[in-house]
Amino acid sequence: MSMLTIWGRLSSINVQKAVWAAGEVGQPFERIDIGGAFGGNREPAYLAKNPNGQIPTLEDGELCIWESNSIVRYLAARYGAGWIWDEDPAVRAEADRWMDWMLAELQPALTPAFWVLIRKAADRYSPAELAASIAKTEAKLDILDAHLATRSFLAGERFGMADITVAPGAHRWLNMPVERAPRPHLQRWFETVSARPAAKVALLLPIA
Repeated sequence: MSMLTIWGRLSSINVQKAVWAAGEVGQPFERIDIGGAFGGNREPAYLAKNPNGQIPTLEDGELCIWESNSIVRYLAARYGAGWIWDEDPAVRAEADRWMDWMLAELQPALTPAFWVLIRKAADRYSPAELAASIAKTEAKLDILDAHLATRSFLAGERFGMADITVAPGAHRWLNMPVERAPRPHLQRWFETVSARPAAKVALLLPIA
């Protein structure tokens, strides 16, 4: 069994997705710190792997993949088919929908609050933008909580790739110094998925 290589610092929400997915499908991997304070992501050698200079990047033999959700889908399909990659297209579409929702809705909503409250970049966003970020994130999590009221996991009654992708966002929000409405279904789901061994590796560090 060849070892995967995951490029990216573990404090990145997107790297957490890749690390978690690799752990769930039982693939050994080496993770190399790059990006943020570690730098290196604008070096020619890294740009040859990922021309965007972003993290994570996954190497599996000669194959090189970037974009976090694409990495999760690849790992799930290649190594977790019938497990975190559902063979039923309808169930898989439900997972895909929530994975895309994470990128299109939840992550953009919470990012300003994260930068101001956790990374202390108060000059990056105005107080109004901070307040809007908190309000938008709370509204998105209302949608998630309502969805989880009728199922155990995001795509149904079995843990899958959508849970891996969305849970790091919930992890950030639940550990940020903001007032949050009580969401029992979201809380139940997050406690369940974050207790998984692969999740504990991915979410090891304090949010930063």
